[in-house]
Amino acid sequence: MSTTDKASPEASQQPAASARGDEDAAAGAQLSTAPLEDAPGGPVGIGVLGWLRWFWRQLTSMRVALILLFLLSLASIPGSLIPQTQVDAMKVATWKREHASWVTVAEKLQLFDVYSSVWFSAIYLLLFISLIGCILPRSWQFVGQLRGRPPRAPKRLDRLPAYTTWRTDKPADEVVAAAGKVLGGSRFRTETGASSVAAEKGYLREAGNLAFHIALIVMLVAFAWGQLYKSEGGKLVLRGKGFSNTLTQYDDFKSGSFFTPDDLPPFSFTLDRFDASYAKTGPQKGTARDFKAYVTFREGANGAPHKREIEVNKPLEVDGSKVYLLGHGYAPVVSVTDPTGKVIFKDAVPMLPQDSNLTSSGAIKVTDGYKDKDGKKEQLGFGAMFVPTYAGEGKGTMFSQFPDLDFPALMLSAWHGSLGVDSGLPQNVYQLDTSKMQMFKDDSGQLFKQKMLPGETMTLPGGAGTVKFEGIERWATFSITHQPGSGLALAGAIAAIGGLAGSLFIQRRRIWVRATAGEDGVTVVEMAGLGRSESTKLPEELAALAAALHQQAPTAPDRPVKENVEGERG
Repeated sequence: MSTTDKASPEASQQPAASARGDEDAAAGAQLSTAPLEDAPGGPVGIGVLGWLRWFWRQLTSMRVALILLFLLSLASIPGSLIPQTQVDAMKVATWKREHASWVTVAEKLQLFDVYSSVWFSAIYLLLFISLIGCILPRSWQFVGQLRGRPPRAPKRLDRLPAYTTWRTDKPADEVVAAAGKVLGGSRFRTETGASSVAAEKGYLREAGNLAFHIALIVMLVAFAWGQLYKSEGGKLVLRGKGFSNTLTQYDDFKSGSFFTPDDLPPFSFTLDRFDASYAKTGPQKGTARDFKAYVTFREGANGAPHKREIEVNKPLEVDGSKVYLLGHGYAPVVSVTDPTGKVIFKDAVPMLPQDSNLTSSGAIKVTDGYKDKDGKKEQLGFGAMFVPTYAGEGKGTMFSQFPDLDFPALMLSAWHGSLGVDSGLPQNVYQLDTSKMQMFKDDSGQLFKQKMLPGETMTLPGGAGTVKFEGIERWATFSITHQPGSGLALAGAIAAIGGLAGSLFIQRRRIWVRATAGEDGVTVVEMAGLGRSESTKLPEELAALAAALHQQAPTAPDRPVKENVEGERG
């Protein structure tokens, strides 16, 4: 049973209350490594030094760190809504044409290069500095706590949130020794005094808190490292053709600010075969079942050839880079002859899929070698539509019925003139720019076009030549990525989750045991606990510890109190 103080005059209580308050404050001190705030109204310095101290304390506060983290997420939104130069320069040019009135403002705000802009970098660096400035003092405080010892027991243990007491016949020194063993056996750090034991546990809570903040810094460093040194490019490879990991081989390429072409690991591969299988019946007819690219891989300039297989989500890994299989399609093999019958073009032309059944569109461009029947140099262009499974005459438009090559057909429309490829401006290889071209006309004066099956030939009007559908090849697209900070970012994310879990589920708490001899010679045992925050687990833990100690120092039996009867001799 806990004891209570007797009433005393107010004047005599004030010094005692002050002393008890100091002891209680010492008992609960340093349960956290959170930075201590200045006292209200306390001076921050004079002049420039004072302002610098104030600015530093504001910057390193958790409140400002959260604000900066929120601003960083807001600053990323324009990068998702507006095309970025490093990602797709052609989309940026298209956006500028469609939003001409906003171009000046967008360029001044660096909205086409958000992630390398001054304002985004400023938020990123301020967040980085804020986290470091917050972690360093907390780490120093935590080291001091690890080296320190649990504080001595407060004078009034019964004021603490969890408290129990009993009386025992065991001597006080034996109770104190037994309490030290019980608390030590429960992995408490103990400090034994003359009549009390102080114990502390839950240091991993603050370790988890610090680990979480350090992990955030690691993730920021990893993301910055990855963005500055990353490289990513795509390449369409025809069956039987190859790829060498050099900058000129890529169809599209983007990289970080500090990337150099020398960072590309030397390797090459040839696409030997591409296999795809689809569901042929049922409600999921046409759904892809399996994609697999068979390649001959060589590492280095003169490496030995090795057979490898690349599947979706199973990339080929080479010296920190990964080769992913992204997609596939068909490339009709087309040959073109001039009016004299000379073959001036013969190649497999990749078509771009438009739907899940691989209805594909593209353009065939004959840029050199063609002369019309009058000997005038011209360029030829053919708008193309390819379907691997044609529905048949009179059964609909040119849309594929199945993604496999069951009934392939090619539709071409013919143009002549200038393709615009000599202007020096980038051009989409899958689209035909007819602004400087004239169409070949059929007998009715309309655009000349014809549907062909493999092996069939289209004769251009006016003896302008022929086009033959020779056959079909497959192609596959690969993405070659190098993200140097991905492993570090993953480690930081795992550490952040572990640290956050530790800071949420581990409670920092202290237990005190005091044993004092009463006036009747019976030892009074007091146990009390204090946690950083209120928790139902602390009373339960204190009860378990008290039960363990009670086995070694059981409650003393009640002793009868002899009372004097009136008129009887004492």
